[in-house]
This record gives sequence, structure tokens and C-alpha cells, in this order.
Amino acid sequence: MRNIKLTIEYDGTSYHGWQSQINALAVQDVIKKAIKKLTGEDCNLIGSSRTDTGVHAIGQCANFFTASSIPPDKFSYALNNLLPEDIVIRHSEEVSKDFHARFSAKGKKYRYLIHNSVFPSALMRNRAYHVHYPLDLDSMKKAAGYFLGKHDFSAFKASGGSEKTCERTIYGASLNIDKGTVLLSAEGRQKNRPLVYPHDAMIEFEITGNGFLYNMVRIIVGTLVYVGIGKIRAEDIPDIIESRDRTRAGITAPAQGLYLVEVYY
Repeated sequence: MRNIKLTIEYDGTSYHGWQSQINALAVQDVIKKAIKKLTGEDCNLIGSSRTDTGVHAIGQCANFFTASSIPPDKFSYALNNLLPEDIVIRHSEEVSKDFHARFSAKGKKYRYLIHNSVFPSALMRNRAYHVHYPLDLDSMKKAAGYFLGKHDFSAFKASGGSEKTCERTIYGASLNIDKGTVLLSAEGRQKNRPLVYPHDAMIEFEITGNGFLYNMVRIIVGTLVYVGIGKIRAEDIPDIIESRDRTRAGITAPAQGLYLVEVYY
């Protein structure tokens, strides 16, 4: 038996997350069905992350054991012929027998897209979180820096998670804006108003850590949006983390803006 690792990209719009469920279609189900059609085997497909309904992936990883003679690098080609257009195997390779997509992972990177515009986008409605209030990006960047390091992130965990500990280490957190955005007028800057981005800005938040709690990234994003609109001060973030009180953090941002970018082994 060989252990095959897959790197997977998918649009999560039509799926109830990665994990197989009763009476709901999950990404895992679709790939397992394609593997069975290809190899004739019922496999145990192990995913690195249980992405939620509507969440997307650029670098989800999974592994399965097979007795098939198909060359490891050819699984991607063969499976892509059997998968729908919203799921693509980006890479396939043989790994050691003890490799486990979930338990062997050392860290993950997520990306979250915020569409900051007066009106929503018809094309990006399933790809980004639309926020119509002007956002103060400088305050949001300052707030993001407070998440770095090792903390108890209980204040940024949704109920329903099964984690044994809420301590996680964040290695990187950054906010960037697309270059085509028109900034506040010179007159506005002269009056010392906050630097805001009110028209058709796509704000990209990336965060890397050794692991994440249930809905942790989405709650962090919701909190950063609250900072951006002035509902929470950037300087309050350390106290919110220390409080371990979920009610002090921001909302849980919608699923459609979240992307699993990469899993580190």
C-alpha cells in the first residue's frame, strides 16, 4: 500500500465544508467518490483542515492509502478528469507511511478578503465579505500586530469546537489593499482625518500560525472590521485577548471570504 498526498484547490460555495456529513454534500465526499471510480477502492481520505460551509481552499492537503499501480504524480491528472470544475487536484505525490494530513501539520496560512465598497460586487459575492462602511486600514494593521505570538485565544473561538487547549501561536498577520484604490482626498488628509479607503477596495488579510480554533480566523477578521469602523480601538486588542471573553471580540465574519492557502509540514 502506498500513501498518496493530494494538494487541493476548491470553491466551497456549493459544499457543506470539507468533512463528510449525513444528508449534505462535502468536498471530501466528492473526492472519495472520484478515487473509488479511479481505483475501485473505498479509501479513508484524511484532510488537513475541516473547512466550513462556503469556505474555499487554495492549498488544502489530504492523504489516502492505495494499492493502485497508478504513478503518484498521475493521480492529479486522472482525478481531475473525474472531478467537477469547482474542485481541482493541484499536485499529487507519494509520502511516507506515517504521514497524516492533519496530525503531521506544523502550521497553516489563511487568507481573508474584505470588499470595502458602497455597493456589493455581483462577481465577488461568494468570494469576499462586503463591508460598506469606510475602513481605517492603518488602525486595522495596528490591531493585527497584537495577535502575534503565543496567546490563549478563547475570546476568538466559537462555541462547538472540540479543542483541548485554546493556546495558539501566530507567526504572521498582515493587511494589504489593492493598488488601484483611491485614497482619501488631500483636503481630508490635511484635516487630519483617518486614512480610509471608501471606494471599491479589496482588502486582503493573511494570517499564519501553528493552528487555529473553531472560527478563530473569521472572529479575528470580524474584530478587525470593528476596529476599522471605530467600534473597537486597536489598543484594546491585548485586553480582549487577555480577557478570554468571546463577547468582547467582534462578529464572526462570513465564510465566503475565507481561504485555506497553505499547510506546512
